[in-house]
Amino acid sequence: MKLKTKLRLALTFLFAVIVLLGSLGAWYLKKLSSEAQEILKDNYISLEYVRNMRNVIDENAWKNEDIALFEKSLVYQEQNITEIGEAETTQQLRSHFNAFRKSPDSSRILLITKQLTKIADVNMQAIVRKNEQVKKTSDEVYSYMVLIATVCALVAFSFIINFPNTIAEPIQQLTEGLQEISRKNYESRLGVERKDELGEMARAFNLMAEKLDEYEHSSLARVLFEKRRTETIINQMNDAIVGLDESDHLLFINSIGADMLGLDASQLAGKYAPDVALKNDLLRTLLNDTTPLKPLKIVTNERESYFTKEVLDVKNGEQRIGKVIILKNITPFHELDQAKTNFIATISHELKTPISGIKMSLKLLENERIGPLNEEQKYLINQIQDDSQRLLNITGELLDLSQVETGNIQLNFRSILPQEVIKAATEALLFSAEQKQIELQCQLPADLPAIQADLDKTMWVLMNFLSNAIRYSPEKSTITVEAQVSNDQKHVLFSVQDFGKGIESKYQERIFDRYFQVPNNGQSKSGTGLGLAISKEFIEAQKGRIGVESELGNGSRFWFQLPLA
Repeated sequence: MKLKTKLRLALTFLFAVIVLLGSLGAWYLKKLSSEAQEILKDNYISLEYVRNMRNVIDENAWKNEDIALFEKSLVYQEQNITEIGEAETTQQLRSHFNAFRKSPDSSRILLITKQLTKIADVNMQAIVRKNEQVKKTSDEVYSYMVLIATVCALVAFSFIINFPNTIAEPIQQLTEGLQEISRKNYESRLGVERKDELGEMARAFNLMAEKLDEYEHSSLARVLFEKRRTETIINQMNDAIVGLDESDHLLFINSIGADMLGLDASQLAGKYAPDVALKNDLLRTLLNDTTPLKPLKIVTNERESYFTKEVLDVKNGEQRIGKVIILKNITPFHELDQAKTNFIATISHELKTPISGIKMSLKLLENERIGPLNEEQKYLINQIQDDSQRLLNITGELLDLSQVETGNIQLNFRSILPQEVIKAATEALLFSAEQKQIELQCQLPADLPAIQADLDKTMWVLMNFLSNAIRYSPEKSTITVEAQVSNDQKHVLFSVQDFGKGIESKYQERIFDRYFQVPNNGQSKSGTGLGLAISKEFIEAQKGRIGVESELGNGSRFWFQLPLA
């Protein structure tokens, strides 16, 4: 029989005993209450009527009201006849009273008093009899309840003595077996021969011990070898590696990681990582779930090194059982990137002077005082002018990018009006819009508050939005430039809405990445793919936000918001 079935039967028996005791107690209490009520209703009331009639006789006035009271009590008594012989006595009382009313006589009063005495005696005897009956019933209830309680107590006592051993003994054996397993004695077995859940548990334990014994003798050497080899590989890696279990206790740390953290690796295993991090800023940074946007700069051996943090979750199926934190040394790449940034900045700066000279020479050539130009020469000059302007724009973007990458963005914060930014940007690009017959519509509330921002950088971003909108808008279309207070009432929101072909959703997440350009169906790409990336850096440097909303076929809406002054 299953242990669950045994428990269910035992609890069902106890429940039945409780229900039986409760039912018997309720039935007997109801019976006692009913019998007591009958005594009051059937006998005590009759005695009350007799008392009222005797009071009338004792007063012996026999006024009209006395006769009426006697008559009333006698009528009530006639309606409350419950005992044997009480009806005949009451009829005789009625007979004597009627005769008395016709001819008052003291002998009639004696007969009436005699009948009243008989009625009182009948009811008093009934009260005594019923009282004895109630007492007998009470004694029976007491005896039955004591008997049933004794039986239940004996059964419960037997259950308390015997049933715990049924469960405790196998559990005790299992505990002893587990202690032997913890001491690596995998030959320990349980000798429980049962057919319930405890027997199944014992058989499962014996099977586990058997498998562990097999594993101990067959795989231990290989497992230890693999463990040592893994530890050697981890220690030989050039990256710092920290391993934690699912509850953030340190499992291992390689030598490079220990040196970088300034900790002793041999004393860290098993410690709670957040406790260790309380006195170690670098470990606290590594345990932070957020991934830093920029490489971590760490000074090791009196030399600045740069690292990227990578967190790998270790899973067993769907269950997470730990994680590994890797600090990859990217110092050589960072140095190359820094050299690239410096090179771009130098070249861009050096190119601006000759390009500006070319543009000045083109202006002189366009002056008719130098000499007239034929149509072919004018066309070539316009082409050179467009190319030089494009080169100048590219060098400007490269210089801005070098400022962003080196973190040397020069910002001149002051209180400026949004109307001032939009007016300057639209006027600068009005000619380009008119060439494609594009209408620039400005929607500006009159009471827009001032913002705290850098005018040049903000205007640069808005001009970049506008130039992109003009480039990708069809001829004779409309571009909407709008500024309004944001929903949180703490920023001003600028937006540029065009009605071109729009941007697919899969490209919108990368639109602000450096050098990224949306594919253009095989058409030649214009620009460097740096404008929106630089715009993002400029806006975020001013504690603002930037974004895009676009639907293929319905145009795009680029926006940014800056805090109020």
